[in-house]
Amino acid sequence: MSDKKNVPLSVLDLAPIPQGANARDAFHASLALAQQSEKLGFNRYWLAEHHNMTGIASAATSVLIGYLAANTSTLRLGSGGVMLPNHSPLVIAEQYGTLESLYPGRIDLGLGRAPGSDQRTMLALRRHMSGHIDNFPSDVEELIAWFDAEAGSQPAVQPVPGLGLKIPVWLLGSSLYSAQLAAQLGLPFAFASHFAPDMLFQALHLYRENFKPSARLERPHAMVCINVVAADSEREARFLFTSIQQQFVNLRRGKPGPLPAPVGNMDDLWSSSEQYGVQQALSMSLVGDQDKVRHGLASLIRETQADEIMVNGQIFDPQARLHSFALTMAAHQSLQA
Repeated sequence: MSDKKNVPLSVLDLAPIPQGANARDAFHASLALAQQSEKLGFNRYWLAEHHNMTGIASAATSVLIGYLAANTSTLRLGSGGVMLPNHSPLVIAEQYGTLESLYPGRIDLGLGRAPGSDQRTMLALRRHMSGHIDNFPSDVEELIAWFDAEAGSQPAVQPVPGLGLKIPVWLLGSSLYSAQLAAQLGLPFAFASHFAPDMLFQALHLYRENFKPSARLERPHAMVCINVVAADSEREARFLFTSIQQQFVNLRRGKPGPLPAPVGNMDDLWSSSEQYGVQQALSMSLVGDQDKVRHGLASLIRETQADEIMVNGQIFDPQARLHSFALTMAAHQSLQA
């Protein structure tokens, strides 16, 4: 494992659409955050694929990555992730081969096994399939075979561009399945504890214990994703955090929508069972001032032995969101020092 004294910090962006805003506003906010992330020294910036979600604008993930890459110069950009069951592997290889050709050495391909949507939406995305995800391991191996093809090889079907471009492939997961597959294939692994924390430590243990070195990776490399909402005071951070709490309540009620404005008190907005469920789902969240975030990051790195930390921050006000990520990086840098 890498030296845990030097753990890179990265960004996960769902391109949130706040109430009263639209997708164009979300894209501009993502660009501002990506440009700030580059200046502050974040390691990578990933965008998540979701569909049929009126509060998330990152459905066409590769298109949005291209927009951000064109307006930054050094930041690594990638998918966190592409939900591979929604797509033909060839199309994904071509899309990310195109991105890698345009922005060499800056593109990651993170792959997820979940649809990132409901069953009806999944069928609308890939009508010829029955919603099965049994092909995921073979689809991943097909992508890697194309990316790792030797110069001069000419398979019967090849992604152009994409063949032989050695694009980094990550497996993403919120359960044990992708941890086992990442270990078997010798790939880096990212765990989505920002919304599904229950199996985090079990998945990390399974991944590390069963890891098989590959041509791509000699030793296990695990990234842990959490929520961070940082502000100048604990009270303000708690206030900002109510947006994502409301969003999760709405999801549980089957009524997803734009990211809600923060509120002073959640007690009137959720039932006791909803409160329990949301707090469980969001238990891997650091909410507070810079000092509290610093202590939280230190504990997380110590307890998980993560090789990287990725931070998600669903915050209603774009300026408060920028400030939160800036405070988070300041907290992280004080740890590294």
